[in-house]
Amino acid sequence: MPDTFNEDLFLKGLEQRKATLGPEYVEKNLAAADDFTRPFQEAMTAWCWGFGWGDDVIAPKTRSMMNLAMIGALGKMHEWEIHCRGALNNGVTKEEIRAIIHVIAIYCGVPQGVECFRTAKKVLEENDI
Repeated sequence: MPDTFNEDLFLKGLEQRKATLGPEYVEKNLAAADDFTRPFQEAMTAWCWGFGWGDDVIAPKTRSMMNLAMIGALGKMHEWEIHCRGALNNGVTKEEIRAIIHVIAIYCGVPQGVECFRTAKKVLEENDI
């Protein structure tokens, strides 16, 4: 497999990933990576967070709101929970999360909206919001 690791993009992504998801969460995931999962962790950090989040065109708050809508639409609730926490870190309000879930429920179905509300409630309670 060719070496496609881009250290600059990785470091830029690592900074953004930590800013959004929290340094403890990111460092725990990277520390848990082994020979099997490390290449994915590095690529995801470089590509998703370095390339995808690494410019100033869209503010982190807006990117978080977009992520909640897309990940909610996909029904990937473990990731949705992580990104709900990250959205709070990026300044997304409880009211904005509610509005995002309303859109998810309208376009993706009420059961998916219910799942998002269940998960959001847990995250908001953990953060005393």
